[in-house]
Amino acid sequence: MVLNPACIEKDGVTHLFYRAVRRVDMVSSIGCCRLEGGKVVARLERPILFPEHRYERMGVEDPRIIFLDGVYYLFYTVYDGKNALFAYATSTDLVHFEKHEVISPRIPYIEASNLFGCSTTKVRENYFVFDSYIRDRQGNDMLLWEKDAFIFPKKIKNKFALIHRVLPGIQVIYFNDFKDLTDDYWRAYLMNLGDYIVLDPEYRFESRNIGGGCPPIETKDGWLLIYHGVEDSRQGRIYHAAALLDFHDPTKVIGRLKRPLFSPVEAWEKQGDVNNVVFPTGTVLKDGRLFIYYGAADKRIAAKSLEIDELLGELKNQ
Repeated sequence: MVLNPACIEKDGVTHLFYRAVRRVDMVSSIGCCRLEGGKVVARLERPILFPEHRYERMGVEDPRIIFLDGVYYLFYTVYDGKNALFAYATSTDLVHFEKHEVISPRIPYIEASNLFGCSTTKVRENYFVFDSYIRDRQGNDMLLWEKDAFIFPKKIKNKFALIHRVLPGIQVIYFNDFKDLTDDYWRAYLMNLGDYIVLDPEYRFESRNIGGGCPPIETKDGWLLIYHGVEDSRQGRIYHAAALLDFHDPTKVIGRLKRPLFSPVEAWEKQGDVNNVVFPTGTVLKDGRLFIYYGAADKRIAAKSLEIDELLGELKNQ
């Protein structure tokens, strides 16, 4: 299976970094191919990232890639069979990547919920519902479930700005250096979590939770963020793709679609290893047209496109 690709364009070539799942044991690695004119022109025979450490023994998953100040940052989820955390690797040539340590908090849910329960700006009740739900099923030693992380492709107020997800919403952190992201940093941050929420679920198509999808795109109107919403339905959880427009302060929302940008409609989007999933993870902007790459039913990779000005206009009207 191949799914949930990161993508970036360089010199007219789209570099696609995708999650590949080994059928025999369902362990994920990250592969790479190159596209020209929408067609695969080269594909590496070996993964560029694969499980090497205990905390990723069940897979490295769902990459996102960003170029900032001469460096390519590839963010991905690490999974040990119980806990999901996020890490990153760096490259200067899109070929050789150096792994770095896990940078998400290794803090148990029970402690984390006590911390964001102290936030002066209150968080919604669903944050505590997810805490109870996860601990009831996984135990009090379950770490804060962290996925969907990536940085903005520009610094904000001279700091890195990183999108991440504490269920059920999307949040942002700011820091000077990745070495700053210690557990003490995260504890102090979680005590003020309410101040850093970019987006919480609002509409029916995102009734369960939302998560960061594609890295932000700088536009004339602000930051465009394609994210995913998860709806609880009679058929189970349904993933949709939606869009958000942020301005210079990512916690201030200028426009937000009240309906999903797209949803599962094709048979191969509705049926797969996980049914009813369209999961956007990467974009390429060419001549004013935005190409959105996504995982379909956790089994395939697909793409949709639209004129970016049309989307921006719709967002501003909202």
